[in-house]
Amino acid sequence: MPVLHWTGKDKVVRHHLDVPYRILEEKYRFGDPKSARDNKIIHGDNLEALKSLLPEYEGRIKCIFIDPPYNTGNESWVYNDNVNHPKIRRWLGEVVGKEGEDLSRHDKWLCMMYPRLKLLHRLLSRDGVIFVSIDDIEVGNLRLLLDEIFGTSTFVTNAIWEKADSPRNSARQFSSDHDHILIYSRSPDWKPNRLPRSAESDSIYKNPDNDPRGPWLPGDPYANKPYSRGTYSIEGPTGRIFQPPPGRFWRISEEKLRLLNSQGRIWWGPKGDARPSIKRYLSEVADLVPRTLWKKSEVGSNRTSKNEMRALFPNESSFQTPKPYQLLERVFRHSIKDGDIVLDSFAGSGTTAHAVLNLNKEDGGNRKFILIELEDYADSITAERVKRVIDGYGEGKSAIEGTGGGFTFYELGDRFFLDNGMVNDALDTNHLRNYIWFTETGQNIQEDISRSKNSNYLGSSNGTSYYVLHNVEGTGTLDFRFLGTIDVRDELYVIYADRCLIDDEVLRKYSIVFKKIPRDIVRF
Repeated sequence: MPVLHWTGKDKVVRHHLDVPYRILEEKYRFGDPKSARDNKIIHGDNLEALKSLLPEYEGRIKCIFIDPPYNTGNESWVYNDNVNHPKIRRWLGEVVGKEGEDLSRHDKWLCMMYPRLKLLHRLLSRDGVIFVSIDDIEVGNLRLLLDEIFGTSTFVTNAIWEKADSPRNSARQFSSDHDHILIYSRSPDWKPNRLPRSAESDSIYKNPDNDPRGPWLPGDPYANKPYSRGTYSIEGPTGRIFQPPPGRFWRISEEKLRLLNSQGRIWWGPKGDARPSIKRYLSEVADLVPRTLWKKSEVGSNRTSKNEMRALFPNESSFQTPKPYQLLERVFRHSIKDGDIVLDSFAGSGTTAHAVLNLNKEDGGNRKFILIELEDYADSITAERVKRVIDGYGEGKSAIEGTGGGFTFYELGDRFFLDNGMVNDALDTNHLRNYIWFTETGQNIQEDISRSKNSNYLGSSNGTSYYVLHNVEGTGTLDFRFLGTIDVRDELYVIYADRCLIDDEVLRKYSIVFKKIPRDIVRF
């Protein structure tokens, strides 16, 4: 397999492992309380935010859509498209070192993308899929990058989105009318959802002979590959003899063709003297197989998305480069079902949430979204757009009814572990409790712990009770006095503590597993 090399690669191939785990600080909730618990909008560096999602979401994300910087060098966009944001410049300096000062724009872009894609790969479920929007500038590099991280066998396709409404006459050479959407699955066996048939797709089926089985399409009777004795001759209703042209063959056997003819499933033309066609009935056709050309008439264009943003923010000079929500609806119709989670780590104007909320409103579903946005407009544009979609926007005849739903807005908080490996005791102890519970059970921490009066009790899962004994002085002690406070009977007890004064034989006798803080806490 071809492998892509660039300046600085050796500094970033394992950097995702060194990214600090930070807590997510809840700032506010909006909308329906249940939806607000399910949906997240996170403001912060997406590399660190992705790391913070691992305890709860590793292997759980069904669909990832990202629209990263296209690396055009155009710094006038709201999202700094030159990968020259001060935070990323600082990150390149810290991770790549002095080498970063000499990196080309493309090297910087690859250094920025690689660790983020590594973390996205960990978050994606075994039956999940990632869609990455890009243009011609970096599509070649991105394809090799995704091949390396996801594997060449998981490449699904390169869908082409017709983004332009008309030719760009100002183009120096060719008018750029499309973007690429590279699609990779986590497993080579992934299958997309087929789209329901539309009135447009059904309209090509006709019924010129009033066949009682309904509308049909004429199928080509000839194939390019030989079928057993596939060059036979057959006589039509008017006595005309038909035989495949040179280099072609009948698609089916003579016996099968005669049987279909006896059943009225062969069309010989309105006068009975045309070559035979095999009828394909609309009633027998499945839902539509996904196609790789996504036309603006089906999924919207750049103009569509800009008009939508004007409707959402009528008095503001808002986000200049959004994707149309119809495009994202197409992505999600192919990739998720009710209850699945969608992640967008380059959230921009919040189109992903808009599309998810639209689909939920359409069928009453509960698809979930997680958005991450680095820029300061994460609240004023990204989250604000989602609020307006939930509540409804516009006036008069152009008013759009709200979708309902909700979300919680987060900021990236302090680091969970300090440089010396110790737990950051400046954090609320509930963060430690939540983290340990996630790493042990893969679940949200139990809200109802009324089974025990012990304040160190986390909860019980699959016959195991969990406890955390920790304080700032590092003297949380597992001893016989503490054992006397355990008031929940279980098969096994996992106790995290700063130290243990009970020997191993006694621990085994009472089915206790001691885990030392911070040594035995799982790191992501």
